[in-house]
Amino acid sequence: MSRPPVSPKPLTGGKVLVMLLAFFGVVIGANMVMMRLAIQTLPGTEVDSAYSASLAYEKEIAAAHDQNARNWKVDARIQRGPNGGATLLVEARDNNGRPMTGLKFLGRFERPTDRRADQPVELAETGIGIYRGSAVTIAPGQWDLVLEGDAAGRRMFLSKNRVLLN
Repeated sequence: MSRPPVSPKPLTGGKVLVMLLAFFGVVIGANMVMMRLAIQTLPGTEVDSAYSASLAYEKEIAAAHDQNARNWKVDARIQRGPNGGATLLVEARDNNGRPMTGLKFLGRFERPTDRRADQPVELAETGIGIYRGSAVTIAPGQWDLVLEGDAAGRRMFLSKNRVLLN
């Protein structure tokens, strides 16, 4: 008669405990690493307070109606420099096609996925109705170009357009 082969190392309660602790240790460790990476790379929120943004919504609608009634023609062009910079050229004309002078234009390149990469561009009037500003270094990719035109301390123009920089 032959005996069945005996396992050289039987499975005991201690071994099962070690295996379970090792399994859950790996799972919890991986979760902790992923959580830390997610928190470190979190770009933030679009607005700091959704409640405050909702209260300002009616004012934004009225400002947009006023802007449409003015019928200004604002043309923006972006020229890429060899060193990775970008020059922003804005030409502003009123509803009759005359160049508008004396405005204060502000520009911003906003990264759609990470607002920590946003770059402001100060525009100075270089000619009648022509405003120019530069961003020293701006990475290639998709950006939102935000233009704001102020006159007498009041925002008169706002536009946001998606642009692709190479």
